[in-house]
Order: sequence, then structure tokens, then C-alpha cells
Amino acid sequence: MSGIPHDHYEPKSRFETWLHERLPVVALAYDTLMIPTPKNLNWWWIWGIVLAFTLVLQIVTGIILVMHYTPHVDLAFASIEHIMRDVNGGHMLRYMHANGASLFFIAVYIHIFRGLYYGSYKSPREVTWIIGMLIYLVMMATGFLGYVLPWGQMSFWGATVITGLFGAIPFIGPDIQTWLLGGPAVDNAALNRFFSLHYLLPFVLVGLVAVHIWAFHSTGNNNPTGVEVRRGSKDEAKKDTLPFWPYFVIKDLFALAIVLMVFFAVVGFMPNYLGHPDNYIEANPLATPAHIVPEWYYLPFYAILRAFTADVWAVQLVSFITGGIVDAKFFGVLAMFGAIFVIVLAPWLDTSKTRSGAYRPMFKFWFWLLGIDFMVLMWVGAQSTEFPYDWISLIAATYWFAYFLLILPILGWTEKAKQPPATIEDDFNHHYPEASGSAAE
Repeated sequence: MSGIPHDHYEPKSRFETWLHERLPVVALAYDTLMIPTPKNLNWWWIWGIVLAFTLVLQIVTGIILVMHYTPHVDLAFASIEHIMRDVNGGHMLRYMHANGASLFFIAVYIHIFRGLYYGSYKSPREVTWIIGMLIYLVMMATGFLGYVLPWGQMSFWGATVITGLFGAIPFIGPDIQTWLLGGPAVDNAALNRFFSLHYLLPFVLVGLVAVHIWAFHSTGNNNPTGVEVRRGSKDEAKKDTLPFWPYFVIKDLFALAIVLMVFFAVVGFMPNYLGHPDNYIEANPLATPAHIVPEWYYLPFYAILRAFTADVWAVQLVSFITGGIVDAKFFGVLAMFGAIFVIVLAPWLDTSKTRSGAYRPMFKFWFWLLGIDFMVLMWVGAQSTEFPYDWISLIAATYWFAYFLLILPILGWTEKAKQPPATIEDDFNHHYPEASGSAAE
């Protein structure tokens, strides 16, 4: 499975040999669990198991919730209340599912930013990175579709605003919007379509996650130094790696237990903290909420969408060049999706030969500023579009694009990076001299 030399599964009994010749499922599990993993992985690498657990949690709780949910505009809101009040353990299932989505996005944002810091997107892991971003896009679509299902005020109006973005596409936009909704407006046809897709996409996620895991098992895992595992021989590889089981499995399970303690504390004591109170009001097409906001994990890109108004000179310039085809609304849609697309392009925008940001002093400053910028976008996305929030969102959105399109390429040409260790073994021995000493004995 991995390009790193390591011991492979060998059947020991006659039954194992018989099964291995017909269905090598034991070999697949063995090679997955015993895959050589860089021994210097730190705690930033524990979020993969949190994501895997949360995906399973969302699928299991979702399947049970579906047994009691009715996808009809006249019955959806009441069926949610039925789940909360009448179904045994229904309130816990729904709160676990709703807050599980938040945990999913917290973990994926940390996972992405860890990859950006340690250069996990660089050769030979570009395809792994792209698949990971596809997973993120499917997550965003699944989360949005699920947010519509309770059929509360924010569900209805959020769906109206987001699907309206497709209507901003020149010429074909209105037709695409009608096709998505199954009619001229968000109504029963749209709810049925969103329900069907929300149920389907998690299984698409499972397939993408399997390909994602397969991809990084083929290239080997990145590590904090960015130095590759030595592949000359099995003995050399063993000096840089440890088997995934039991070393990293136990570490990941310990971290997962801590994360779940916090998660279940939120579910038990403050389950609606990350939600919106308007979604406990049944959807009313005749009463528009004072302030329509999406779930918190969409807020950074929602802020970028709203940042580029008709008063921004860049929007005016593009509108003039295109003869008014690209207006402010369509420009905002392009900016929102472009903000995600530039992350996908990170393997080609980063020109530095040093993979890990831990050895790039100038990069660290601009990267942590990007992290602050992301939090600012998240905050301002929940605010009004009045002054000074409009200026803050515009400045933050501008820096987001400047980081990927200008700063990353320029840093690669101008920055003088520190020398990383020659091998992963050297880095491990430097951080854990007592472990290297006991191993030598």
C-alpha cells in the first residue's frame, strides 16, 4: 500500500491462506494498521481520527433521525419537534447531530491549516490535497442542505439567499436556480431535493475519505519537518518510522477521548450555543428575519461574498471590462468560491523549496496573520453590512487573496529558510533524547 519499505501481511494458518487468496481483506487491514508512520508526528496530527469518528457519528445519528423526519413543508418543523419531545432520546440524537456538524468543521479547519503550515500540499501530495479540498466542498454542501431541513426561519431564508447566488450567474443563472429548487422559489420540491441530497452526500464523503486515505498511504505521511522518510531499505525506513498500530492509534484515541469530553459537555449543557434562535420559529415566507446569517462555519466565506459591493473599485473595473456582465452580486459569488479555489492551488502558488513552515521565519508571520484574518472574517460575517463592518470585511477578504496569490509566491523567492534536519530520526532524537538513548541500549 505504501511506497515506504515495510513488513507486509503473511498468512499463518491454512484458513488465512485460503481467505487471502480469495479476498485479501486481512492483508488490507494489516497494511493499513501497520503502515510506517513518521515517528515525529505531533499533536496537530490527531484531527484525522476526530474527522473519521465525526463522519461515522453524523451518518449513524442521521439515519436514526430520518426514521422520524417528514420532508414536507407543512410537516417538517412539527416532525423536528416530535423528535425533540416524543422520540426516546430524540433530543440527544438531534443535538449530537447538530453539534457534530460543528465539531466536523472545527476539526477540518484545524486539519487544513495544519496542512498549510507544514506544507502537506507540496509534492508528491498534491492529489491528496485536492481530494481533501473536495471532501471539504462536499462537507459544505451537506451542511447547508441539512441546515434547511428543520424548516425554521433561518433555514428557509438561508436557503433563499444561498440558492439565489446561482441566479447571479449571467444568462444561465435563473435556469440553474430553478433547476436546483425544482420551481421558482424555495418550497416543497426544494425541501425534498435537499433532504434527498443531504442523505446521499455523506456516503459520497465516505468514498472520498477512502480515496484520501489511500492517496496519503501511497505517498507516505507528511511530518513537522517536511523531510521525507528514507526509502533506500527497510532498515533505514524503520529508523524514521513507527507502525501506526499501536503507537499512533493509542495516541489518537487518547486525543479523541479528550475532544469527546468537551463535545458531550457542549451537547449536554449548551446544545444551542452555536445555533440561531430564529430557527426555532417555523418558516414564514412573509416574514423576513432582521439579519439572515448562515451557520458559523460558513461565515468567513459569507463575509467575502458580501465584501465586494458595487462601491468597490475592483468590482467597478471588472464590471466595466465585461460590459456589466459581472455585476457586484456575481463578483461576490466568484470571490466566495475563489477564496476556496486559491486554497486548492496552494501546491503551485507556494514556490518555496522548504516544505515545513517551522523552518521559514517570514512565512510564520504571514501565516499566523492569515489565521487571525480567518477569525476576523468569521466574526464580521455575522455582523451587519454597515460601517465599519463593510470595510473590515473588505480588508480581511483582500488579505486572504493576497496571501495565496502574492505573499506565498514572493516568499518562496525571497525568504531564506532555516536548514531542516537531515532525517526524521535526527529530529526525533533532538526532541526526545531519552527515547533515543533507551533505544540504543
